[in-house]
Amino acid sequence: MSDKLTQIQDELDALLNMMQRQIAHIVLQAPPSVPPGQHRVDTMPEIKGKAASENPQSNPPQPAEPPVPEKISPEQFNQDLKEFSRDIVVKQQQVELLIASLPGLNVSEEQQVARMKELEKELEGLEDERAQAVREKEVLLKKVEDKIMSVGRSR
Repeated sequence: MSDKLTQIQDELDALLNMMQRQIAHIVLQAPPSVPPGQHRVDTMPEIKGKAASENPQSNPPQPAEPPVPEKISPEQFNQDLKEFSRDIVVKQQQVELLIASLPGLNVSEEQQVARMKELEKELEGLEDERAQAVREKEVLLKKVEDKIMSVGRSR
């Protein structure tokens, strides 16, 4: 069961990482949109560009910003969104399959208790077999030691 829980955790981590990358892509690539009745607000790069052109002397040296990726077409952006949504749905289905395979789902408490008792009896039987095997090992070990000692005495 712990393996399944680990798999579920790994899949959830992968899902969250995927979503984080997709949100970053959307933030960088989404075309600006203005809701009806609202005025367009400048983006941060546009504001910085205006400030730099208005006050070229007063700008202290700025740390280098990461390069901005090329903008993609709206059609490509929409295709990316569809692909992202398919990826999320597939990953979510994988997680659901793992969850559905966990033991105990659709099993009553009485059935679980009965199963635990069966497993306990089986474990006791296996423990008896193990103890018998240990006793046999000790007998065989004693025989081997006796044979070795008899060879040593005969010399």
